[in-house]
Amino acid sequence: MDPTTDNAGYTGDPGRARASLEALRAEIAKAVVGQDPAVTGLVVALLCRGHVLLEGVPGVAKTLLVRALASALELDTKRVQFTPDLMPSDITGSLIYDTRTAEFSFQPGPVFTNLLLADEINRTPPKTQSSLLEAMEERQVTVDGTPRPLPDPFLVAATQNPVEYEGTYPLPEAQLDRFLLKLTIPLPSRQDEIDVLTRHAEGFNPRDLRAAGVRPVAGPADLEAARAAVAKTTISPEITAYVVDICRATRESPSLTLGVSPRGATALLATSRAWAWLTGRDYVIPDDVKALALPTLRHRVHLRPEAEMEGVTADSVINAILAHVPVPR
Repeated sequence: MDPTTDNAGYTGDPGRARASLEALRAEIAKAVVGQDPAVTGLVVALLCRGHVLLEGVPGVAKTLLVRALASALELDTKRVQFTPDLMPSDITGSLIYDTRTAEFSFQPGPVFTNLLLADEINRTPPKTQSSLLEAMEERQVTVDGTPRPLPDPFLVAATQNPVEYEGTYPLPEAQLDRFLLKLTIPLPSRQDEIDVLTRHAEGFNPRDLRAAGVRPVAGPADLEAARAAVAKTTISPEITAYVVDICRATRESPSLTLGVSPRGATALLATSRAWAWLTGRDYVIPDDVKALALPTLRHRVHLRPEAEMEGVTADSVINAILAHVPVPR
């Protein structure tokens, strides 16, 4: 593929695109300490045209992580704080009556952007949560019977607090399945927490990422070149069968009431492909599938109540399946 340069100075060379996306980690690290797996997950979602659900207790920099990603990408971004009184039209937009022209005109909502930060998405009722379903799946919004396409690229990065926290509404299964990845944001290690406090003591302001030195290092052309290269990454029939076997095993697990659907299997194949390309290969190996299995599948399975009472988690079930499903040679 010959490198091509657009007016913004971006090249379409896949090698440069990979280097630019890898540079995101260094830029985001200027604002967020640790969290490399979450950064990688966000990049994988961008390559797969998917959406990301970030879950963690309040105060672990979920919002800051997404804001840092937006600052390191030259993409338009908007933020919506989800609250109990938020209405669907507050997200998608609505028809506004213009008294000067005596006509209705469409006022776009914040969903018309490249990167939508849906902050604390599970603090709003299901009616408003579901307003994102069409946008996430069809890449369009229909208002008054008229479909309106969303920009490309388009990614929803939603943060949520654990469901046992007060004032949260569990996301419907249909919406959970629309998220390509569910990334858990853990509490920082002792050293990472010391680094966070040291930065704040030295004057770091999380509301001013420019002052922290976060600059755009990748843009739309890099993303397009990367996606084209990912699409050419080879997947052998053995790897395809391995993905299917993993997903079918979740449907037979005695700890689960609901296993991974074919949509989930397709998602695992796509994320494994993107991860293989990011690591510098043009073919997928079983380790790529294993690396992306947890974030791709953990929100697509449902535990039996009795298993949950015994301390079983979705992650432990998936890890057990990965340990037992035969790995192709």
